[in-house]
Amino acid sequence: MNNVHVCDHPLVQHKISLLRDKNTGSKEFRELVSEISMFICYEATRDLPLKEVKIETPLALANAKIISGRKVAFVPIMRAGLGMVDGALALVPAAKVGHVGIYRDKSNSNSAAEYYCKLPFDIANREVIILDLMLATGVSAIKTVDIVKNAGAKNVKFMCVLTCPEGIKALQTAHPDVEIITGAIDDGLNEDLYIVPGIGDGGDRLFGTK
Repeated sequence: MNNVHVCDHPLVQHKISLLRDKNTGSKEFRELVSEISMFICYEATRDLPLKEVKIETPLALANAKIISGRKVAFVPIMRAGLGMVDGALALVPAAKVGHVGIYRDKSNSNSAAEYYCKLPFDIANREVIILDLMLATGVSAIKTVDIVKNAGAKNVKFMCVLTCPEGIKALQTAHPDVEIITGAIDDGLNEDLYIVPGIGDGGDRLFGTK
């Protein structure tokens, strides 16, 4: 699939398997989400530009490379995206964090409403990586990309632990310029619009609310 990158590292796949297990409790689930997010973020930031600088080591002057130009902003979609923030920040601690709350109308699977939004003031000058545990129908993802683009963001990526063909198609149709970085592409959606085999309700499993 164009513009979709699956992080197939053995550690990621192993941890996703543990995440899927219905017997994994909330504490371990949160830890796994954070760890997986750190690995996937490694892939999501692979194309950050570098510049060459001079560094004085204890032994000599060296030509070295540091990140140049684009700064990063992480924007988790509440609730489930919150579980990915710590893992992402472990790799890019200087990144700013925005928050978007999306309420999906369960009576209308194609409708989503914004109930909260707080973005960095300089988001137009940052590479934005939207975080959500799953890309299922794509409704919340599309709405969030709309929000950050309307705020001025020009470089936007979407990072998730799991997705499915329906979600990928929906997001790519609405925003073909947005790269999707994920840990796995599952079979599809069931009649209740859950990813199958999936991980169940990610928000409930993260926060122990079910």
